Amino acid sequence: MFNRAFLAALLTAGLTVAAAGCVDSRSQANAVYVLVDTSGTYANEAGKAQLIINYLLGTLQPGDSLAVARVKSRSFSEKDIVAKATFDSRPTQANAQKRVFRDQVGSFLQTVQGSAYTDITGGMIQGAEFLNETGAGKKTILIFSDMQEELDKVTVRNFPISLKNIRVIAVNVTKLNTDNIDPRRYLGRLQAWQKRVESAGASEWKVINDLERLDAIFAKS
Repeated sequence: MFNRAFLAALLTAGLTVAAAGCVDSRSQANAVYVLVDTSGTYANEAGKAQLIINYLLGTLQPGDSLAVARVKSRSFSEKDIVAKATFDSRPTQANAQKRVFRDQVGSFLQTVQGSAYTDITGGMIQGAEFLNETGAGKKTILIFSDMQEELDKVTVRNFPISLKNIRVIAVNVTKLNTDNIDPRRYLGRLQAWQKRVESAGASEWKVINDLERLDAIFAKS
């Protein structure tokens, strides 16, 4: 009787420690969701996103997750995810995953065609779902876009969204012709997005336009 009880206690303790180890491991993991704007003239910029992808593939560690998705007329769909992976703890397997990931994204970027509208909000909602499902403790949405959202008449996005505990970083936010005429349009657009993502519970909003300084993405843990 004593031995059975003792063994049961050991088993329970072991499972508890194992579960705690899993929780701690995921809480230290990074998960990054990259949104690439493929609408209008910004589709011409999409090729530069490869620099970001390559940087992330070289930076993210075993157990970290990465996904790349396109922003188009309607972006709230898993079908818009171009590539996704959680990197294996075995270096050989992780390197193989990264090669496949790089090839998938490269093929996508070579065939990008501009869409009529830009559903950034839908892409962020889809991104938040992916990030939360990974269970990672550090979650980031990178948006490669001019941040000019344009929706058709039937797409509804004017409602509160949740980005709780997610960092949102806008990258390569190019200026439109109207921004050049009146810089207040550009500044106002970024301020409006900052207000929206912070109201949605995002832990941080940042804009990085210098692709030579991508290290700033993970400068703050």
